[in-house]
Amino acid sequence: MAGEHKMTTPNEPRARTAKPLVLASVAGILAVIGAVYVIGVPGGNSPAGESCKASLETAQTLKDLAKGEVAAFLPAQKPLSLSELTFLAPDGSNVSISQMKGKTLLVNLWATWCAPCRKEMPALDELQKEMGSDKFEVVAVNLDRGGPEKPKAFLEEIGVANLAYYSDATNKVFNDLRSKARATGLPTTLLVSPEGCELGTLYGPAEWASPDAKALITAAQPKR
Repeated sequence: MAGEHKMTTPNEPRARTAKPLVLASVAGILAVIGAVYVIGVPGGNSPAGESCKASLETAQTLKDLAKGEVAAFLPAQKPLSLSELTFLAPDGSNVSISQMKGKTLLVNLWATWCAPCRKEMPALDELQKEMGSDKFEVVAVNLDRGGPEKPKAFLEEIGVANLAYYSDATNKVFNDLRSKARATGLPTTLLVSPEGCELGTLYGPAEWASPDAKALITAAQPKR
């Protein structure tokens, strides 16, 4: 009869009736995971994945250049769109990666209380001096919470003269990257394509003015 519930007899294994329910549950979980993967991870079928497809091809060419002083550089396997990352420009206004499109960027997150950050700052300054142009910029974003006086004094003390002073006292840029599994601590440095897409990430300090680093960055820039 319609609506009649099937009874389980003492001699019939309960797994027989439970199995369809288990399979349905597993299928539901996989469907949710699949949806999160496609929507949340650029490189799937999402619009962000399509926009970063060219960056994936560039990232793959960087694998052989992740050596020596930049051996810890991790080329992106599923490049994220970083266009919406926002922090403060030198004049105190909000600026996002999307507003810097057209340039290859080396985005470095640092703070004065981070000893490895302090150590690599002169190399980042030298890199900007030697390679900075309308096609490339080192974007060093300071995350000190106590205002700009201390970090600016530190930069002046060590003779940094070529880096523009970007900052984010709220640490939102760090937390946004951490939510994307792209920031675990300081320093964190991301190589970003002119389209605003991730090319790769390096966790920890590096000798950014070295020939190894310059070769990596040169290879990341469009050939035109």
